[in-house]
Amino acid sequence: MLGEAAPAGNIVGRLAIFVIALLAISGNPAVGQTAPDSNPPESRTYVGPAVCDDCHQTAIDNFAHSIHGELFLKRPRNDSEALGCEACHGPASLHVEDPARADGIIRFTHGSATPVAKMNAQCLGCHGGGEHINWQSSVHESEDLACSDCHNPMATLSARGLLARETVNDTCFSCHREQRSEFRRRSHMPLLEGKISCTDCHNPHGGLSEPMLRTTSVNETCFTCHAEKRGPFLFEHAPVTESCLNCHAPHGSNHEKLLITARPVLCQQCHTMIGHMNDPLVRAQLASGAFPDARLIGRSCQNCHVAIHGSNHPSGAKFHR
Repeated sequence: MLGEAAPAGNIVGRLAIFVIALLAISGNPAVGQTAPDSNPPESRTYVGPAVCDDCHQTAIDNFAHSIHGELFLKRPRNDSEALGCEACHGPASLHVEDPARADGIIRFTHGSATPVAKMNAQCLGCHGGGEHINWQSSVHESEDLACSDCHNPMATLSARGLLARETVNDTCFSCHREQRSEFRRRSHMPLLEGKISCTDCHNPHGGLSEPMLRTTSVNETCFTCHAEKRGPFLFEHAPVTESCLNCHAPHGSNHEKLLITARPVLCQQCHTMIGHMNDPLVRAQLASGAFPDARLIGRSCQNCHVAIHGSNHPSGAKFHR
């Protein structure tokens, strides 16, 4: 009845059944466990480049004409390069047994089971020095970018660098579309004309600043070409010494000289009611208007303040000379 203690015999019987069940489970490790993989990834072995030829003949033909193919297949310099395809893709025995197996080899695509870090580790095993030394913690690395997003080691599509596109600029523009549109503006750096490339200013494999510049600062990067703006100057212009980007757009602008906005508006962003009146400028003050104003004619403020980047003249405090 309800509230009465259960007979002692029933309790002992239930405990016995419970103990027997535990012993059965402990004696059979397969109960409640997943069957082990009969071929774990650690059991992979090398099969040699000749085996790859049987299925991947087209890829091998393209690869043979690349700089990697010339080394790995024809003139290997060490035991690692002599492995051919498996130097990068790893031992392929499991892939040969089951080509559909996700972890059979190291695959260099984002849709594969291979983590991006492992893909890049294969490349950095040989290309870890020089310009690649700052790859770790770079902007591209932190964005989970794979080497194979920019490079195609299996074919020669570019003149150098085994890039995924024909040129460095095209490769960068595949992601940086805003910068591509900036280079098409009226005033722009001569990149589309072939006089410079993205890598003249940036190191895509990592740098000492967030935009991965080749130097330690924006100004030092600009000075590599615009040395006449470097100084030192007796009279320095504060926004110039701080950053060239205070006045200039680095890739392109619809204003002359890559200025971020037109003069005199650019100057008046800092120089308000100092020396000259900061009154509104209208169409009538253009050169063809009724009341021409020097601030809207020619180079505006720089009609007089010509040495705007700095002056070494004893009378250059106002950057007049």
